[in-house]
Amino acid sequence: MVNRQVVLAAHPRGVPTASDFRLVEAAVPTAGPGQMVVRNLYLSLEAAIRSWLDGTANYFEPIALGGAIRGPSIARVETSQLPGFKPGDLIFGLHQWEDYSVSDANTVLLRKLTPNPVLPLSLYAGALGGSGQTAYVGLHSIGGIQSGNTVLVSAAAGATGSMACQIAALEGCRVVGIVGTDEKSEVVRDELGADAAINYRTEPDLAAALTRTCPEGVNVYFDNVGGTTLDAALMAMAQGGRIVGCGMISDYNNAAKPTPLYNLWQVVERQLTLQGFLLYSYLDALPAASAALESWLAAGRLKALENITEGLSGAGGAYSAMMAGTTMGKNLVSVDEAQ
Repeated sequence: MVNRQVVLAAHPRGVPTASDFRLVEAAVPTAGPGQMVVRNLYLSLEAAIRSWLDGTANYFEPIALGGAIRGPSIARVETSQLPGFKPGDLIFGLHQWEDYSVSDANTVLLRKLTPNPVLPLSLYAGALGGSGQTAYVGLHSIGGIQSGNTVLVSAAAGATGSMACQIAALEGCRVVGIVGTDEKSEVVRDELGADAAINYRTEPDLAAALTRTCPEGVNVYFDNVGGTTLDAALMAMAQGGRIVGCGMISDYNNAAKPTPLYNLWQVVERQLTLQGFLLYSYLDALPAASAALESWLAAGRLKALENITEGLSGAGGAYSAMMAGTTMGKNLVSVDEAQ
């Protein structure tokens, strides 16, 4: 047997392309003391991976040229010398894009899964994984949403944004989504429960459109985008509003030249709170988030948008499409059987 891996072939220039990734073969790893070998089943494609591809360090070490791409995945334990885990267990954790990975107690986000038999396993990498948990924790622990709040969500048709829209609506909030196409606007309004959606590409003045759509001001802005969208949202915030800094995807493909912000004075004038967060800093909040999300999904009150690519060989192309903004919902790769 061989262990197929997706490695970084070139540092992307702007939006990653399929040619920036390469499929190679390596030896199947073995587990040492305190380790286990897992078979990856679903790879979770994350916008945050983009910042690891440029060769510069941030909150994670960069991926070297020729190095395997890493990201969250659902996996099945094959062999284990790690106490508490046995062959056949299903887990979630940060692994490389490959057939077989080594996990240990230090694996980021590592947890054992007990899937609900009425729900697809893939949901545990999206709606019941990082995307749903990030939306839930961001809205509650950072945003402090309350029924009656006006909640604005950018990238509202994306993996995390689509969950944030629905969670806020379920909590009794008025929800407005920002998207990039009319098709996404329809999905956000008709399928995700938003009260309104704004296509930023067709608005000559996004700040004016937001103010018009949210005449009493935005109480909570769940920001996945940053850049000019954040700048516009600052002009539509209510006094004492909260901005949840989840991501800055507008600059991920151009990190060397981040978009300047011109309206930061509004943080002072409107007495706003702007706080960024990383999910792994809120692990204590995950059990409550997971319980609520699973209950809503099982009851059909929450809809999971999924875009699943079949086969490890398609991972690079799938990631490129996601970072180009052509997809909706959670992007996953279903890892086919090892060759």
